[in-house]
Amino acid sequence: MCFALLPDRYDDLSPVEQRLFSATQAIGKRPDTGLIAALRQMIQSGADPLGEAFILLRSQQEYRSSGTIYTPMPIVRAMIDWLATQGDVARIIDPGSGSGRFIVTAGLKFPDAQLIAIEKDPLAALTVRANLNVHQAFERAKIFIRDYRQITLPTCDGVTAFIGNPPYVRHHDIGKNWKNWYTGQFSRLGIKASALAGLHLHFFLKTHLLARKGDVGAFITSAEWMDVNYGSALRELLLNELGGIALHVLEPKIEVFPAATTTAAITCFRVGETASPIRVHAVTRLSQLDESNNTAIISREQMQTLPRWSIMTRPTSPVQIGTIELGELFHVHRGQVTGANNIWIAGEQARHLPDQVKLPTVTRARDLIEAGLHLHTNEALRRVIDLPPDLDIFTVSERDSINRFLRWARDRGADQGYVARHRRVWWSVGLRAPAPILCTYMARRPPQFTLNTCDARHINIAHGLYLREPLPINVLAQLVRWLNENIDTGSGRTYAGGLTKFEPKEIERLRIPNLEFLTDDMSPAPLDF
Repeated sequence: MCFALLPDRYDDLSPVEQRLFSATQAIGKRPDTGLIAALRQMIQSGADPLGEAFILLRSQQEYRSSGTIYTPMPIVRAMIDWLATQGDVARIIDPGSGSGRFIVTAGLKFPDAQLIAIEKDPLAALTVRANLNVHQAFERAKIFIRDYRQITLPTCDGVTAFIGNPPYVRHHDIGKNWKNWYTGQFSRLGIKASALAGLHLHFFLKTHLLARKGDVGAFITSAEWMDVNYGSALRELLLNELGGIALHVLEPKIEVFPAATTTAAITCFRVGETASPIRVHAVTRLSQLDESNNTAIISREQMQTLPRWSIMTRPTSPVQIGTIELGELFHVHRGQVTGANNIWIAGEQARHLPDQVKLPTVTRARDLIEAGLHLHTNEALRRVIDLPPDLDIFTVSERDSINRFLRWARDRGADQGYVARHRRVWWSVGLRAPAPILCTYMARRPPQFTLNTCDARHINIAHGLYLREPLPINVLAQLVRWLNENIDTGSGRTYAGGLTKFEPKEIERLRIPNLEFLTDDMSPAPLDF
């Protein structure tokens, strides 16, 4: 095996990385005994030099498309230690093996178990082979270079353990055939599933299809499935056939996946378990996977009633008398996705388009943060091009300028993107109506709530708060002021690196003073903030 090294990248590497590449380049050539011995010693000591080299050889774009993010060794070892508490295991399957961190560590812990590593990338599969060979575990291992969802395996006499880090690929990069497979297989189980699920949820489903009653497993993934709508199918599967027994949710300050802004959860399951409660553990240190601190034991019946599962790891505050949920006054909707901001946010290419299709829009979180409590003018906002589905309403000259713009956009693939292909017509963004209050969706700070009196639209970096019933402008102003002074990041979903996200339902669940307090007990708030 030879790791090719791009010359123009070599000078950018640190001295340690340069030595690592020198060692890995020796594999497959006439060996330098000293380099090979040093490399072998690193692997035997528990390091993963081949995996580290592989990571450096792949671009960020390649990682995004494949969902490849390697798991830090402390987490790998903690998960394998948990697996060792689950009794004898005859076979271990790592469904997205990467360089083999899980399967190698599991092989050392279970010296008699059959090892199966499944990996789509042939180069990564070679690193698995090399790592297993150094640890003298290759003879009892099988490596499949295939998509895990295509795998068929013989039955096993004994317990099979599934363990690993399923690849994170968003639904936009998953083909229609696989989406149909996912929703169809869940439908056969009597569960309604969303095609918006990411690839890691496909891996949970495939595991259920391969497993037998009594098999066990643990996967580390992004924790977002615990809360979002598309995760409901997995939540139901874990409460039933897949047999969830424990959830370890790592605090956001623990950066599990380098360069990935996400909170991680380790999901443990025993197939067929449908009665015992589930242990939910808020993890503050990587070494405490089996500690009892910050742990709740929750019945399956109670979990079935919860709209989202992350709240189980947070202390709950008693409902205060004299408060209501924000959702009693507002519907909250995230802004429209353009699918290609470089096309639909008006630039030089849109200069000749009719003004009525270039709508002042909040396109950046800082538009609201800089405006503060009150967005009273749209002069500083960028314009989003929002054409109607029917273009026959325009004059001949207007239609000519629109046609020129659409040819320009089509030449740049604007009609081929995922979002465009799923619109009624590809050129119509379909911005929502102006909302009386706007708020930021994601930031390293509490959400910014801003009164919108200039009829600005918003795209998907912001939420719009739409009134269920009319309210006086001074009440809206008082509410905006109260929200900015009282809402913190604790009500949202915090990711590694301190980024906090508020989904529409989380905004609607915020508790606010009742209307009597906003109208009677607060001094009038001027609009001229």
